Amino acid sequence: MDGSLLVLGVSGPELTRQEAALFRRLQPAGYILFTRNIVSPEQTRKLTDDLRDISSETPIIAIDQEGGRVTRTKEIAPVLPSPPALVVKGDMGLIADAAALTGDLLRLLGFNLNFAPVLDLDHFPGLQNALRGRTWGRDPQRVIDRAGHWNRWLRKRSIASCAKHFPAGGRAVSDPHYDLPSSPATLEELLKEDVIPYTALLPELDSIMLAHVEFPAIDPDFPASLSPKVIRGFLRGQLGFEKHVVLTDDLDMGAITRRYGRGQDVKLAIEAGNDLALICHQVDSAEVAAQAIAELPYWMVEEAHVRLRRLRKKLHDPLPLTEKAWQKTCEGLTKVVEEAPEIPGADAASPVAQY
Repeated sequence: MDGSLLVLGVSGPELTRQEAALFRRLQPAGYILFTRNIVSPEQTRKLTDDLRDISSETPIIAIDQEGGRVTRTKEIAPVLPSPPALVVKGDMGLIADAAALTGDLLRLLGFNLNFAPVLDLDHFPGLQNALRGRTWGRDPQRVIDRAGHWNRWLRKRSIASCAKHFPAGGRAVSDPHYDLPSSPATLEELLKEDVIPYTALLPELDSIMLAHVEFPAIDPDFPASLSPKVIRGFLRGQLGFEKHVVLTDDLDMGAITRRYGRGQDVKLAIEAGNDLALICHQVDSAEVAAQAIAELPYWMVEEAHVRLRRLRKKLHDPLPLTEKAWQKTCEGLTKVVEEAPEIPGADAASPVAQY
């Protein structure tokens, strides 16, 4: 078994004995935490420290911390404004503050990678496609300006970033947590709009997450997240994202589980050009996933390891968690919230905000 290309979820606020044994055995590339894992600053930091302690190499300790409704620390710290709320305010300094404080908060808790910013263009603002209240706008240049500024300041505070959901999660007309969205967009259409933020921000991105969206005009056989044409051909070959770590969105989403079994999905993901497969909830299937990775050609696994080693060099150690540092960060968060109140009606039915 080979768990080295997996990023796994954790069931609760502390490691169970069974989880600790599983993780020691599989040695995954990293972990992702959700609201279910976060009860207090001290407990969260102990959990991230424990995950480091059982890892033979520096693990990715990731979280989705976008602001607004996708804020996993909402039970223990002020919730920063969503991207649309910051856009309405129109203050680039406030965007910088939001990102910097996000970075400080995450480092105090022991995280080193944030699955943000969202670079999707907001093609369908009225639809329940999981992106409501999460995007930086519809115009590519505006997204570059705003999300790029946010990304820059997050990284200045020593948290690595992950742009998502390539190539165009904003083209989805339904929620991939439930089913597989399909878009008729062509490669030419994506090049004109959706991928511009990725290419413009290339030097400042640490990793990229693929969308669970089907583009039949580009690949009639696989969704973008499992597509060699999208990842190896388009993202890596044509656009030149050869050195970046690329990973799937959560393989436990209905978009994937309704079409593929565990093991098959992971194997397809790595074959397509992903370096990491994300399993957020069904962690009891991790051994099946690790067995699938062990069956892949050596060169395929090794090229992913090369990119992972490059990313690990960018990962920083946590900041010392003190009451003074925590209070100062939360006070800063509160000031930003007061400056940019949340937009009414940004709620959505997607499970993404409940995790």
